[in-house]
Amino acid sequence: MINFKDISLEDKEIITSYIFPNDCCNCEFSFSNLVSWRFLYETKYAIVDDFLVLRYISNESDTFMMPIGRGNADNVVLKLIEEIHSQGKPFRMYAACHFVDNQLSDEMKEKFNLVPNRDSFDYVYRREDLASLKGNKYQQKRNHVNKFMKLYPNWEYKSATPELIKLCIEKEMEWYESNEDYKHQEIDNERQALLFAMNHTEEIGVKGGVLFVDGEIVAFTFGFPINHKTFGVHFEKADIRFTGAFTVINQMFAKDIPEEFEYVNREEDLGIEGLRKAKLSYNPEFLITKGVVTLKEEKN
Repeated sequence: MINFKDISLEDKEIITSYIFPNDCCNCEFSFSNLVSWRFLYETKYAIVDDFLVLRYISNESDTFMMPIGRGNADNVVLKLIEEIHSQGKPFRMYAACHFVDNQLSDEMKEKFNLVPNRDSFDYVYRREDLASLKGNKYQQKRNHVNKFMKLYPNWEYKSATPELIKLCIEKEMEWYESNEDYKHQEIDNERQALLFAMNHTEEIGVKGGVLFVDGEIVAFTFGFPINHKTFGVHFEKADIRFTGAFTVINQMFAKDIPEEFEYVNREEDLGIEGLRKAKLSYNPEFLITKGVVTLKEEKN
């Protein structure tokens, strides 16, 4: 039996020691996401044959994340199948297609179905593209930035500090209380994850940025490195009354992210039409194709 452990802030070092050196840049592998969303998914982890394995438990089913480690993962996946079958449950693994292609043998791949889910594909951009907005393809974005700066000449961007984070928490509460459209379960779940990350920025190592107009917060964003070359942007909030605030906080934060990170993962669009259009408008370098892996022999 595999001994899965609840994820806590104290597990950051061991979990990131497997993820950071790896080239996998799925947003699910950000430690910030893992620890901040654990309340919803009962996220647990184990080390199996020197691979990190994550497990999500819900009312519907148990789902493993693709193992993260070095070399062939066949034996690890076989142990996960044995583990879940011993509990009388079907095998489900959430994975990127490149994991199936690169870390499983041809014989093992034949045992599985992988059904890509477009709504869950991650959008990955070159950090320099988002920071500079150079070229014709970003002309409209530059126009938004220029309009913002013209409309609000007394604007300022600052890297988040503990003091500013407290102000962002207060501002988020103000926005939430003033907008009835956002008061539903999905937003409440996101708020819980956001507030956990913001209240534990130092322990997690979260980096953030804050945009001001006339000394008032009009936008903020927070993220965390996923691996050695990809930074994940997990939360981005702005006052929609300020034209161009989203575009400006996006660019300013990309400039603020350390240059060692070549890519920025801005996560999935959840199938929301407007969000998909917005993410595509920034010209992603690539999308991470993700989906659920199941055994062909099982009915799912």
